[in-house]
Amino acid sequence: MKTQTTQPPTQVPQTTQPIVLFDGVCNLCDDAVQTIIKRDKQEKFLFASLQSEVGQALLRKFNRPVDDLDSFVMIESDTHYIKSTAALRVAREFGGAWRLLYGFIIVPRFIRDAVYDFIAKNRYRWYGKKDECMMPTPELKARFLG
Repeated sequence: MKTQTTQPPTQVPQTTQPIVLFDGVCNLCDDAVQTIIKRDKQEKFLFASLQSEVGQALLRKFNRPVDDLDSFVMIESDTHYIKSTAALRVAREFGGAWRLLYGFIIVPRFIRDAVYDFIAKNRYRWYGKKDECMMPTPELKARFLG
């Protein structure tokens, strides 16, 4: 009789830095992460793909479906934001005109998220999909969890 070994659950990272969870095989999502890295001069943000063990552990922590890879998630302290709200909160942290994007937060969430969902539904068709999650460069590795 074979005994089944269970892996201990992945630890949720303890950090005060905001964490961005993204679809690791989506080209649009990869471009968004690269934009965040480029604009995040103070290196505030940490990253994890939704498919990674850390990403899955964080989704479970906030009672989010682990198989929903269509959502962009931003975790700040003990709060999480999804879809358009997450994207706008990230943009708010950038300098210059990027901060102005946060003004769209006044648009009702159901409208913002409807646009978000339409893009998310079509992102692979429009932007393509990778075979595997991106591998960060050695310089960026410390900012990626898991």
